[in-house]
Parts: sequence; C-alpha cells; structure tokens
Amino acid sequence: MIRSERAHLQIAADSHPGMTGKNNEDRYAVSAYRLSSSDRTPSVLAVLCDGIGGHRAGEVAAELAVNAISQTVAESNGRQPVKVLREAIVSASAQVYAFAQSDSDHFGMGATCACAWVIGNQLYAATVGDSRIYLVRNQAIQQLSTDHTWIQEALESGALQPSEVQGHPNAHVIRRFLGSPSEPKVDFRLRILGSESTTQAEANQGMRLLPGDQLLLCSDGLTDLVSGAEILAALRDDLPQLAVQKLIDLANARGGHDNITIIILAVPARTPVLGGLPIHIRWPWVVLGCAVLVALALALGFGLMSLGILTLGRSPTGTPAATPTLPPILQTVLPGSGPGLPTLIPVGPTPTPSIPVFPTMPGSGARTATPWPTLTARPATAAPLPTQAPLPD
Repeated sequence: MIRSERAHLQIAADSHPGMTGKNNEDRYAVSAYRLSSSDRTPSVLAVLCDGIGGHRAGEVAAELAVNAISQTVAESNGRQPVKVLREAIVSASAQVYAFAQSDSDHFGMGATCACAWVIGNQLYAATVGDSRIYLVRNQAIQQLSTDHTWIQEALESGALQPSEVQGHPNAHVIRRFLGSPSEPKVDFRLRILGSESTTQAEANQGMRLLPGDQLLLCSDGLTDLVSGAEILAALRDDLPQLAVQKLIDLANARGGHDNITIIILAVPARTPVLGGLPIHIRWPWVVLGCAVLVALALALGFGLMSLGILTLGRSPTGTPAATPTLPPILQTVLPGSGPGLPTLIPVGPTPTPSIPVFPTMPGSGARTATPWPTLTARPATAAPLPTQAPLPD
C-alpha cells in the first residue's frame, strides 16, 4: 500500500498513564494509505496494544507489537485483509516472545491488541486479549469484540453470574495475549447484534460502515471505570477529540487505576447535496448569488424610492408631502451565522496523528496473563501455566 498524509475518516486519539503513578504501558498507531498507484481506494489502520509484564517490560512488548503489526499491514496490497491481519498479529507475537527470551529483564512480557482496518467503507477487525472495539450507530453502542478473560469465559460457561463480576479477584486474568510461547488465537468475530454465533460473527468481517458511524478502540483502563452508556453519551454529544478527552477525564476522576488509551475513527456524515454537487463545494457560489440578488434588490428599491421623491415631493395644493417611510433594511445571513441554518459537519480527511511517545513513570499495576481456568467449574486453586509462568505486572 502507499502511505497517505491524509485519512478519509475523522480521527482522534490519546493516551494517559492514569492516576496511580504507573508508567504508561499502552501504545497505539493510526496510519492512512491508498491501496496502490492504480487503486486509489483509501485505507486507515488503527492498532492499540496494552502491555503486560511490569515496569519497563509491558511498554516494550506493546511498542514491538504495534510496530510489527503496522509494518506487516503497510507492506500488503490490502486484497486479503483478514489473512493479512492474522499474519501481522501472529508475527508480532513471535517477535515479542523472541525479544523476551533474549533479555532476562523482559522475560514473560506480553501485550493485548485491538486492530481496526477500514478499507473504503468496509471494516475488518481483530483482537487478542481484553482491549475492546465498539461501534456507535444510530444513537446506540455495540461492543464488536469479545474479551479473552477468565471472567468472560466463566460468564459464557455459567460458572459465574453477572452479579459476581464486580470486584472479582480474577477480573484481570487474561486468556490470550501476544508474546506467548504458542501462536495466539486471533479473534475475528464482529458481534454487530451481540447474539450471533461464532460463524455468523466471523462472517461480519468486511461489514459496511455508514455515514455517521463511529468506531472506538480502547484499553481496559477505560472500560473498567466507564460504562458503554457513558461512552455513547460522549461520542453522541461531542466532536471526536473532545469525546476522547472527556472519557479520559471521567476514568481518571473515578480513580484512573490503569493506563487509558482511546482511538476514535468516525465516518463523516452524509454531505448535503445542492444541484448535484456537495454543498461544501456549491456553498460559496450560493452565498455569492444571494449577495448579488440582495444588491440588485437594494439598488432597485433605492431607485424606485428616488423616483417617488421626485414626482411626489409636493402635494396637489403645493404643500410638502409627508416624508416617505423607507423599507426595513435587508439582512444577509452568512452560512452558520443565523438561527435555523443546518450545521455543516466537516467533510473530508483529517491529518493522521503521529505515534506518540509516552513518558515513563514509576510504579506498577496488577495485570496477569494465564490460561487458568478452563470453562469448567472454578477449582479451589489455580494450576500453574503449562509452558509459561504467570506474567508479573
């Protein structure tokens, strides 16, 4: 693919270390492309990774994963997006594992990942871990991805009830991550309705995005403290960049116990059309035409008024006639400056944000990655990892 300086989607993104003094182990990148010199179809790739493994290790794993996935996708032709995403994520996991094995300071590190690749108006997405992807459409929000956590599997198997989730000691035990000795199982399920079978959810790959749709990718530092309804309210009421900041502030106000990273990809709303052309192209000519008409109307009015003064300046008896009353002044209302005019949503690409470099801060959190337990009833004690020790944070 060919790198593009501008994207066909509206993009907003930011990351915050949280309020506990923990160093930021999240990393993200958003890149814009054209498929080729002969195929100008626009493409945007968003990648978010949440590092695991403790001080100075999780952030290394997350950065390795973001760069590896972005590079693999960039080197593709975009013709088989699901296959490319799988290869990119599997390769990234192998690179993280190899690096961890070569350096004792980074042994056991890993990362989650959430990837959204929009080609034209079609969405292809993949996840590993508990970083999420949401879709906001028609005043409703839907979690497209599925968490790969102990909690999620226990809920699906019936071993745990929703009322038991809050404060559960295994709340941050993840079941899939990049950097494991074995190849990660990449999840391509897109649950548009929330009730699809696995086959149906995977068949949703390539779903068409509609004007006004918004995609939100985030790490669990947001979703642990902010509900889906609150995410919907922020995206519905604010522009993307303001929504990002509002959600980060909300999570921090509630403790900010983990890193918080958010990416929003927004499809521009449908452009109003006038005379066969988008109104943002036609609008200057509309304004000019209105100004000319107003000027002609004023000139005609003053001309008729002057003629009236000359012929009717005196009454038949020779006494001065009453001074004529001038018509009220016409006001020209420019686009967006008067009541009742439609608010034009900016249409067109926005600059692609660069990959941020986040500060390193002292401290650590509590994230683990372990394959225990299975979908059976919960054992009294956890079995050790068969191939890898639990990851420290």
